[in-house]
Amino acid sequence: MYSETTGSRKTLGDVDIIYHEGIYHLFHLVLPNHDYIAHAVSDDCFHWRRVENALHIGDPGSWDDSMLWTMHVGPDPHHPGRWRMFYTGLSRRDHGLKQRLGMATSDNLYTWKKSSVHWVDRRSDLPYELPGRPPQPTYQFDGKSAYPVGPDPLYYESSIDEGRHWVSWRDPFYYRDNDRGWLLCAGRVKDGPVVRRGCVAVMEETAPNQFSPRPPLHHPGLYDDIEVPNLLNLRGEYFLIGSIREDAKIRYWHTSEIGRPWQSYDDNVLLASGNYAGRICHDDKGVLLWCFFTPGDDGADRTVRNLMPPPKRLMCDPNGRLRVESFEGFNDRVTGPLAINRLGPMKTARPGDSVTCDDGVLTLSSYSGFQAFLFNDDADCFRLQATIRMIDQGKCGLVFRINRSTHDGYYLSLDLKKGVAQLRAWGTGDEYSGETMMQFQTLQSGFWYNPVAGTAELQLIAHGSYIELTINGRVILSLADQIFSRGALGIYAESTKLEVSNVKLDRLTSPVQSDEHLTVG
Repeated sequence: MYSETTGSRKTLGDVDIIYHEGIYHLFHLVLPNHDYIAHAVSDDCFHWRRVENALHIGDPGSWDDSMLWTMHVGPDPHHPGRWRMFYTGLSRRDHGLKQRLGMATSDNLYTWKKSSVHWVDRRSDLPYELPGRPPQPTYQFDGKSAYPVGPDPLYYESSIDEGRHWVSWRDPFYYRDNDRGWLLCAGRVKDGPVVRRGCVAVMEETAPNQFSPRPPLHHPGLYDDIEVPNLLNLRGEYFLIGSIREDAKIRYWHTSEIGRPWQSYDDNVLLASGNYAGRICHDDKGVLLWCFFTPGDDGADRTVRNLMPPPKRLMCDPNGRLRVESFEGFNDRVTGPLAINRLGPMKTARPGDSVTCDDGVLTLSSYSGFQAFLFNDDADCFRLQATIRMIDQGKCGLVFRINRSTHDGYYLSLDLKKGVAQLRAWGTGDEYSGETMMQFQTLQSGFWYNPVAGTAELQLIAHGSYIELTINGRVILSLADQIFSRGALGIYAESTKLEVSNVKLDRLTSPVQSDEHLTVG
């Protein structure tokens, strides 16, 4: 997990990743101050090294002298070898109530220069001289510049007198389709219920760095904002990805042609709640989806304690739906197998508890209540792969990082009929602590459609604080939690019989942390 320095008051914000010559370049906000856009690099998406910060807020009087918000980096289509960064800026003049878009350029992704702007410093002159003070303004003025770009009042809220009394115009995303370029951002339409005006705004680049306003690319009529939009084409279909504050989920829409209505599938959620501000990245193997994760319930404050999990591989399945799959980079984290030939009951065995192994197929049953069957080896970081089939009605799931004495650890329930996964942390508090001695937290829930009721191919990854569950190839749970770090791993049955086949259990190398890297794990 990538985060800001442990123990500091800073936290990771929205992320953007560009892949170039074998290196992943991460650009991200640093909250709560939004003073600069940080830059980190990695060659494996697990270990990150901070390098020179990309941009800082402007000097007082500049259009971006209050805060910097979400950015998007991509190649400059008009200057081969150059990179453009579109970013969000706020000014002190507006008390941060108006969001605008600016641009910076780079020839190497490390050194960035802000573009000239059509912006006048309206601060009054000082009533006294300051010897040695540099001439004002410190930014480069150009009366013909399109920057900073704001919303056109023809289509969008553009005044603090409208709507929520602050102007949404942030989270830029540049998309190139053949010889046409489009700049997307999070905006709001002018009419309708105030908290239902969120849309994906769009402008067309009609000349290099000149943008003409266009009607909203998509306005669902449901949300206050559609944050951090992304646009991509897979297998001839266009997909629009956005993050929704109301439920802290990353959703998507699709269409066969830009200009036609955007449609939703019955399940258009890409990642479970807590994963937010999704950004796509094209590398040499396809498309990756990145985001940050905020520990806590659905109402958690997304300006503190944020972490960036490993990416997910974004795919289009045969039915035309987007799905996220586990990152193949975990294959390189495998250090060897863990024993799977011995399983023993977690609790004292009772009548109806049994486990047998026949030609590599495990049959587990418990008809006297709950029983977990634990593998022989304890583990901190691991990957479990298996196919589970319920033979009788009842309940089943996984347990991991279990204390064999107290049975404290993670309990993952799997409803293989309805397609529901729920991860809980179940522990024991201090002695004599009364009702609080029983410590129980629901960490995350996820859902899937199960084509064969009662059967699932699963993969569970625990890598440092990162936990990921994949069902039938699709990532269902993705989160970070540090309550339990090591213990036993097993499969539980409750009033049922299970058949478990194709079992593979690997140990993963633990994340590392050093002074020259930010927190990993």
